[in-house]
Order: sequence, then C-alpha cells, then structure tokens
Amino acid sequence: MEELLEVLKKVKPGVDFENNSNLIDEEILDPFDIVSIVAAINEEFDIQITAKDIVPENFNSIDKMYALVEKLEEE
Repeated sequence: MEELLEVLKKVKPGVDFENNSNLIDEEILDPFDIVSIVAAINEEFDIQITAKDIVPENFNSIDKMYALVEKLEEE
C-alpha cells in the first residue's frame, strides 16, 4: 500500500489519498489524472490495467486501487 501511495503522490501531489474515498465522485481526479495513474501503476507494479478495469469504482479510493493492483498481480 505504501508503494502505491508514493506512486499516487508523484502523479497528483497535494491530494489526501489516504483519507478520501470519493476521488472520482468529488472530481478530485480528472480523466487525465486517471490515465497518468494507470501508466504509473502499470510501470511500478509491472501489471497491465486494461480498458475494462478503468471504471470509477476502481479509482475512487486508494483502497480500491490497491485491490485492483493485487487482483492483477495474481492473474
């Protein structure tokens, strides 16, 4: 989780990822941010987030993003 947090802070500094579970709903992250986060996560964790995984539910909180990373690492 700490590794993911560091990636997120590099992409979007100043966002409180740890205490916000509505990153998409509250428009804290915009579509460009999501694309940047996907690219950074893919590179950092050596996984491939596909178009079917890029849905608001997977990016609304750090917990959801972490669950997605764990799921893709298992595949």
